[in-house]
Amino acid sequence: MGKKSMSGRKLTFLLITIPIVALFFCFNTLPLIKGVIYSFTNFKGYGSYDWVGLRNYKDLFTDSRVGGSYLFTFKLAIVATIVTNVLSLILALGLNSKIRFKSALRGAYFIPNVLGALVVGYIFNYFFTYILPAFGKMIGNKTLSSSMLSSTSLAWVAIVIVCAWQSIAMNTIIYISGLQTVPADVYEAGAIDGATGFSKFRYLTFPLIVPFFSINMVLCVKNFLMVFDQIMALTKGGPAQSTESISYLIYNNGMSGGQFGFQSANAVIFFIVIVIISAAQLTITGKKEEQL
Repeated sequence: MGKKSMSGRKLTFLLITIPIVALFFCFNTLPLIKGVIYSFTNFKGYGSYDWVGLRNYKDLFTDSRVGGSYLFTFKLAIVATIVTNVLSLILALGLNSKIRFKSALRGAYFIPNVLGALVVGYIFNYFFTYILPAFGKMIGNKTLSSSMLSSTSLAWVAIVIVCAWQSIAMNTIIYISGLQTVPADVYEAGAIDGATGFSKFRYLTFPLIVPFFSINMVLCVKNFLMVFDQIMALTKGGPAQSTESISYLIYNNGMSGGQFGFQSANAVIFFIVIVIISAAQLTITGKKEEQL
């Protein structure tokens, strides 16, 4: 009976797993394989195509537009990651302290994460195009008197603001979860040793929430490197292609620009870059956790 019931359990788990694996293969693995195949062709997204070997990959390293998109994307990811984690950690420390209505405040701060990225982007588009310039004219500030989205030097700052505003919510929740795992005894022992203020955070709190910091850093870098919705809603890569992220370039030129094969090669390289960066982050933060 034991063997029969055990085999029945295994069969049940197998029947549950097979449809999920099949769906994952159809909607993730198979498109990935086809994308890799198309990267070796001159496919335009329609009609016939020819094999071109590694030509697409060679052209990627000489295309100035692709290089510009990589530079912009990495700049955005680095700045947005720093801003998001600094602000979310400060918010988490405040919301984890003994203040009134902290449950309600946590819910309020989480609202941006519930809203869709495109919705948030279009709301901020209106803000940067009409409300902020009107405010700039009222106070006599020339920089703010015109839309940030029309400036090649300021448009990326607007995108960082939107990305950070929406991402802070989830990061704050993760940091709060980490702060709640810190034992009260640690703070009591620290108080005896004279740890207060920033030294209390630096030597007691932060070392104990490093695993949560690692999670937030990896998620932030990955999400910001793949930024797309905010670009679509705010600038569509402009002005003068100054805010064209890698994901937006792959979508725009691949789907409607007749460069499906070329941008498939770009997507393959981008995928490899993200995997390498994520693996490096996990390795570095893992070593720091072991040291602590």
